[in-house]
Amino acid sequence: MGAHVRGQVKNITNFGVFVGVDEGIDGLVHISDISWTQRVKHPSDVFKKGDEVEAIVLKIDKENERFSLGIKQLEKNPWENIEARYPVGTEVKGTVTSIADFGVFVQLEEGIEGLIYLSELAKERVEDPKKVVNVGEEVQAVVLKLEPGEQKIGLSIRAFDDKEARDALKQVAAQPREGGSTSRLGDVLREKLAETGRTLESLITPGGEGSGNGPEESAGDPKEGGDGPEES
Repeated sequence: MGAHVRGQVKNITNFGVFVGVDEGIDGLVHISDISWTQRVKHPSDVFKKGDEVEAIVLKIDKENERFSLGIKQLEKNPWENIEARYPVGTEVKGTVTSIADFGVFVQLEEGIEGLIYLSELAKERVEDPKKVVNVGEEVQAVVLKLEPGEQKIGLSIRAFDDKEARDALKQVAAQPREGGSTSRLGDVLREKLAETGRTLESLITPGGEGSGNGPEESAGDPKEGGDGPEES
């Protein structure tokens, strides 16, 4: 295991790609092992029969004469050590890659995208994100939330433009949290904002508490009708 192999794509199914690496020997690249960052709906979106590919042997099943291959493992997982690169409160620059009804996706580096919900685009209520930013535009934001396990980064332009909110986030990021608990993060942020007479709701909801900018997408991956990170 761990050996590098080369071969041709022999067959494509909805669950992966079969690669011929020797006479009569095919290995399977499961759809989840194609890319660290690209959300592949179907392997045929990436490969076609006859393509020459390189992969790494992940598992060998001698009894059934099968082995599993991985293509994404040829590269380092860009989400490794993400907490060290983008802790909560970090000011970042990125390029808008796509715009959805619920928010804006921003590329921070190759393979790493964050999501800015409508409520975090501006202090004023935003109905149409396309009136605020354009695809290809460079924006500045602050990291509002980080979920490495879900490969999600929540960003905020609104907090970036608000010095008090920015400072509060930085103080929160400096606080030790058990297991990186998101709920604990919210508690500490509420305490810090309370010191300035503000609430967490006033930070993340335009116009203050109870006047939301529309419901945020929650579960799933928003890019696929649930495709994508709260924050990618």
